[in-house]
Amino acid sequence: MSLGFVRPARPDDATEITRIQLSTWRTAYRTLLPRTILDGLDETWMADQWRAAITDPPTPRHRIMIAIEQADEDYVAGFAAAGPADEDALAPEEKPLADDVVAITDLLVEPRWGRRGHGSRMLAASVDLWRPDGFTTAVAWAYEKDAAMQKFLASAGWEPDGVTRALDVDDLLVPQLRLHAAI
Repeated sequence: MSLGFVRPARPDDATEITRIQLSTWRTAYRTLLPRTILDGLDETWMADQWRAAITDPPTPRHRIMIAIEQADEDYVAGFAAAGPADEDALAPEEKPLADDVVAITDLLVEPRWGRRGHGSRMLAASVDLWRPDGFTTAVAWAYEKDAAMQKFLASAGWEPDGVTRALDVDDLLVPQLRLHAAI
């Protein structure tokens, strides 16, 4: 376990969030997603979207948390984004989830900072915020072939809820399963 902490994201974190997201996706998902998709992601557009999510979230219950690695200097090591479960948390034709369900949309740690406790700290900090927000259940999607994410969430008490879907990524169907946990 490394020295580190978690804090709310600030607008100037948007570029680092984007860098981490791209680095992580291009490493962890290189065998799951088409290379043309991963290589073609627009970093400027993504950073603008993250900046907007930080400065003008859809609701006060939408949050982005940042993991900081403390070394000779501080480094942004990962981020977590979550908010009330909306249509993106659903499988096709699934009915809306209850108002007390929060959905993790992203939980990523840059590969070079992996296995140092950052994911666990971000998840714990998020849960600490979800409870006063009135959430009682959390959900997150994981790619069926993303054993690392499934193992991480299972180690924190999450389990599959039996719901699956497949994302259509450049005519490639990428299966996902949803995990959930009581909070």
